Amino acid sequence: MIPVAIESLDALPLIAILRGLTPDEAVEVGEAIVAAGFTCLEVPLNSPQPLESIRRLRAALDGRALIGAGTVLSAEAARQVAEAGGQLVISPNTDAEVIRQTKALGLLSLPGFFTPSEAFVALDAGADALKLFPAEVAGPKGLKAVRAILPAATRVYAVGGVDPDSMDGWRVAGASGFGIGSAVFKPGQSAEQTGRNAQAFVAAWRREG
Repeated sequence: MIPVAIESLDALPLIAILRGLTPDEAVEVGEAIVAAGFTCLEVPLNSPQPLESIRRLRAALDGRALIGAGTVLSAEAARQVAEAGGQLVISPNTDAEVIRQTKALGLLSLPGFFTPSEAFVALDAGADALKLFPAEVAGPKGLKAVRAILPAATRVYAVGGVDPDSMDGWRVAGASGFGIGSAVFKPGQSAEQTGRNAQAFVAAWRREG
């Protein structure tokens, strides 16, 4: 597998959101998702011992997948993610301080937005890409409208309510990629089932690409 470069999100169209992941299952679940074709994994900070899961995933998958943290709500939390070996900071909101701290730490920044104003605040603060959240509320029409006023090179990930059958509509509207949560992983779910779920999204991405 080609090593994953931290400098860019261009080769990372699918992000697996592993909310509820525990450290003891982290590597097995991570390996199953990477084997399916994902190259970016996110452990939300409201999961059990998220920093330990990030440490284990980074050690096991370094060079094969980018490991990040989600639900990062403060600059201090971003610093803790960096210390744990995280490479990507994802938030549900637009917080310029978190974005600036993330970039100062040398990590990739993917903040959440819902309005054009939030999108431009995030970009001005140095965000590498944007996360449209909750995507199911905005819908593809909402994304298309925002796309019309964003810089053309802006990468926008649709997060929330996306399934393999709806991905094509989102891509036509301008989605650069997707963050996939419970449709890939749920707490207590086996690594095997998680891998099968991930394969369905990878197949849909490649089919519609």
